[in-house]
Amino acid sequence: MNTRNTLWTRESAVLATNGRSWGHDWRARNIAIDSRQVRQGDLFVALIGDQFDGHTFLQAAYDAGAVAAIVSRRPKDAPAELPLIEVFDTLVALTALATAARARLSAAVIAVTGSVGKTGSKEGLAHALAKFGSCHVSAGNLNNHIGAPLSLARAPADSDFCVLEMGMNHAGEIAPLSRLARPNIALITNVEAVHIGHFESLQAIAAAKCEIFDGLEAGGIAVLNRDDAMFDFCRQAAAARGITKVITFGRNEDADVHLLKCQSDATGSTVTAAVGTTELSYRLTAVGAHWVTNSLGILAVVHAAQQDIAIAAEAIAPITAGRGRGGHVDITLSGGQCLLLDESYNASPPAMRAALAVLAMTPVGQGGRRIAVLGDMLELGDHGPQLHAELAPDVFASGADLLFTVGTHMRHLRQAMAVPLDGHHRDTAAEIAAEIAAEVRAGDVILVKGSLGVGMKAVIAALTDLDMLATQPRSAVGRG
Repeated sequence: MNTRNTLWTRESAVLATNGRSWGHDWRARNIAIDSRQVRQGDLFVALIGDQFDGHTFLQAAYDAGAVAAIVSRRPKDAPAELPLIEVFDTLVALTALATAARARLSAAVIAVTGSVGKTGSKEGLAHALAKFGSCHVSAGNLNNHIGAPLSLARAPADSDFCVLEMGMNHAGEIAPLSRLARPNIALITNVEAVHIGHFESLQAIAAAKCEIFDGLEAGGIAVLNRDDAMFDFCRQAAAARGITKVITFGRNEDADVHLLKCQSDATGSTVTAAVGTTELSYRLTAVGAHWVTNSLGILAVVHAAQQDIAIAAEAIAPITAGRGRGGHVDITLSGGQCLLLDESYNASPPAMRAALAVLAMTPVGQGGRRIAVLGDMLELGDHGPQLHAELAPDVFASGADLLFTVGTHMRHLRQAMAVPLDGHHRDTAAEIAAEIAAEVRAGDVILVKGSLGVGMKAVIAALTDLDMLATQPRSAVGRG
C-alpha cells in the first residue's frame, strides 16, 4: 500500500489503543465502524451498541476489504494470521485513536455547534478552507460521542485544517467532545428552542452549547452570532472560561462580520458584508435567509483563521442544500414538472420557519400550487403543542395552497390556522404518502419537512417514485 495514503499503521494503532496485536503487519487508509461502508484498505472498529454488535460483521468487513479490525473479543476460530487488535472496549479504543490523531495534528481545528445550521456551516467551511490548504471535515452529521471521535480519528496527520461538528440533545454531551478535539476556533451558529424537551429553558440549552469552549486551546477564538438572543450569555460563558478572543457575526452592525445588504430570491442571494473595515460582495446559490446567516458565520471563522475572506466568499458561492436538508428535486410527470423541496431529514421551530420562507419565495409553474407537508417536530416536551401552533402565521405567509400534516402535535397547527387550508391530517407519514402522491400535478412546489423520527422519507419516496425520468442519473441541488 502507498504509505502516503496511510492513516494508521499496526504499530501506531496498537500504541494509541494499548491493545494486543494479532496477525500480519498492515497499513490502513481509513477507519470504518459499519461493515456496509468498509472500503479496501480500511481499519474496521467493531463497536457494540444496544441494538447491534460489530463483532457479528467481522467477516463482512474483511470481505469488503478491511485490512484489520479492532475487537473486544477475538473470535475463537480466528486464524493466527488474521490481523486484529484486541482491546477491552472498542469505543474507548476509537476515542484513543482520536486522542492520538489530535496529538499528531498541527492543523487549525475548528469545532462547530449550534441549534440549527451546524452541518451547512461545517460544509461551507470545508469548501472555504480547502482554498488555503488540505481540509479534513467530519462526514455527514457525525457529531455525537461516536461520530466526533470517528471523524477526528480519520484526520490525516498532514491536514492544514480540521473541521468537526459537535451535536447534543442533553447537557454534558459536548464538553467531552471539545476536550477531545481541543479546537483552536469554536463556532456556535445559534441557540434556539431545539431539544427544549430535555432542558428547563433556552438558557440551559445555551449552557450546553457553550460546553464547546471547555476544550478550547489557549489563545483560542470563540465565534458567536451577534443576533442571537443568547449572545450575551454565550459571550459571558466564554469569558468565564478565560477566553478573551471573540469574533462576532450577524446582521447587527456591531458584529465584526455583519450584513450590509442582501437581495434574495428563489435562485439564491446576493450579499454585501463588512468584515472589519473590508467590504465584499458575493453570491450564494443556496436559498434562504438562513444561508445568508450561515455564510456570515463561515466568513467569521475564516477571518479568525487569518485567511483571505474574499477567496472564501467566492468558494462558498456554489454550495447548495443536500437531500433531506432543503435540496431541490425536479420530478417529471406526464404533464410537466413539479418541484420537491426535500427537508425530510429533521425539523425544529426555527428550521421549519426557514423552510416555509423558502417555499414562499419559490415560484410555482403554470397551474401549480404551493403544498406544505409538515410532520411533527420532536423533542419539544411540554412546549410541543404551543410551538407547533405558533407556526400558523408562517404557514399563512408561505402562500401554501394545501397543507398536509402528520403526527400528534401538528394537529395543534391545524387548529391554530385562522384561515383553514385544504389538505388533511394523518397520524403517520406512511398513511399520507400515497394521498400526497395522488394529489400533486405539474407546476406544483411541494415542501416536505418533519423530524427524522416521524419518517417523512416515506413521503419523499412516494413523490420521487412518480418521476418518469427516475431511471436516469440525476442529483439533488438547491440545506444543513
